Amino acid sequence: MAIAKVLGIETEYGIAGGPDMDPITASSIIVNAYAQQGRTRINWDFHGETPELDARGLPGLTSFAPVVETHLANTVLTNGARLYVDHAHPEYSSPECRSPLEATLFDLAGEEVMRRALVVANETLDQEYAITLYKNNSDGKGNSYGTHENYLVSREVDFSNVIRAMVPHFVSRQIIVGAGKVGSETDHGHDADPAFQLSQRAEFFEEVVGLETTLKRPIINTRDEPHSDAERFRRLHVIIGDANLSQVATFVKLGSTALLLAALEDEGPEGFPSLPRHPVRAVRAYSLDTSLKAVEICEDNLWRSAWDFQDQLWELATAYVNKSGGDAVGDEAEVTMILSQWREMLDGVRDDPEIVADRVDWVAKQRIVNGIRERYDLDAHDAKLRAIDLQYHDLRPEKSLAQRVGLKSLLRVDEVREAVHNAPRTTRAYFRGQCVARYPDQIAAANWDSVVFDLGEGPLQRVPMMDPLRGTAALTEDLLEVSSTADELLQALDR
Repeated sequence: MAIAKVLGIETEYGIAGGPDMDPITASSIIVNAYAQQGRTRINWDFHGETPELDARGLPGLTSFAPVVETHLANTVLTNGARLYVDHAHPEYSSPECRSPLEATLFDLAGEEVMRRALVVANETLDQEYAITLYKNNSDGKGNSYGTHENYLVSREVDFSNVIRAMVPHFVSRQIIVGAGKVGSETDHGHDADPAFQLSQRAEFFEEVVGLETTLKRPIINTRDEPHSDAERFRRLHVIIGDANLSQVATFVKLGSTALLLAALEDEGPEGFPSLPRHPVRAVRAYSLDTSLKAVEICEDNLWRSAWDFQDQLWELATAYVNKSGGDAVGDEAEVTMILSQWREMLDGVRDDPEIVADRVDWVAKQRIVNGIRERYDLDAHDAKLRAIDLQYHDLRPEKSLAQRVGLKSLLRVDEVREAVHNAPRTTRAYFRGQCVARYPDQIAAANWDSVVFDLGEGPLQRVPMMDPLRGTAALTEDLLEVSSTADELLQALDR
């Protein structure tokens, strides 16, 4: 039986401005501004970080694992999230969530965290050094940064089957969850010379499978770092995805992927569509084709468009839910919503994109770009259109074009504000967040699978959390309520 699809999103935000226009300095200012405002200075615990482990069991002979930068600003929030500087970007890594809708909520909470950090940071800076943040994936100069998804997968699933099943999804889902992009930034993109693409990230991918995340980016990332019991669990680290401003797109991106992983665990890879013979070429070609008519030859000798892949995958997920219920992903109402929105978006982009302009980011963005282009009679590659593209992703409400195009909301503003401060009650993130909120002066550090306490006397004490579904409110709330100090909590846990 499929295990619970605990999931979350890590988003690196685009950044501009700051002292000396240094992105690392500016990112550190953002992280420290929020940490000081939120009165949390909990350090990140790098114990157990193993970015060099490859899920294929192979040494990284031709690739390099991501560098763990322990010297940059890094903190843990009361909602269980991690806020830190990743290379030259501020990154918000959401807490572990139990369903796609909950993960969408905490991704939105990350946007709000960044907005608040931006306000505080800019209050301390001269106007000439003001910082701007963007929820996007490339800087227009050939540099791309990630929006990574994470899904809990059973260790019993052979990783070769993950590759077999998920490549068709990852190369094709951009037709409904792509963020859209004016022009191109890579040599491959320049050769094609597109006016507009479906995806911000597609042109940056160069391998089918691999360990890299910043160079030679693979469609399937093999980083084997479960942040949990490695004998039971795997964390599928998905790096091929755009940063969505549409709540529905984020929800469907997470929900469709989680359902397909659950189907893989329960039924194996046999029902999944055949892989494209050239997956990297396919993901690029599909992004370049706004007509959705581009087809690629597959290993079963059939030609498929991205729409064909998504249609077949939706049918597979629907049959799986009808048979098994989809409990691993969410309750019946949420799973029904995933399938219905997925279907509506899929049919809409083919039959009448205007119908889904309130849900599909690339359609919403393209509509703005085309309107500006026609209004001012601009060339398709005019720099003004690239500026419009960037403004779509601007986090400042008064500047963001995404805020003005009527994107459909799934979650209320008050729910998002609550999620800024309080962790999901459904995973171990609850215990982590509550400890940070209740005992900040007695925590030395924390990470995904443990909290380290410093009681002032004796050695540091680590509380492991190797199961993402332990440490929930149902299991720990009463214990936390009666423990006024960390010392009392640890004594109670010992008992």
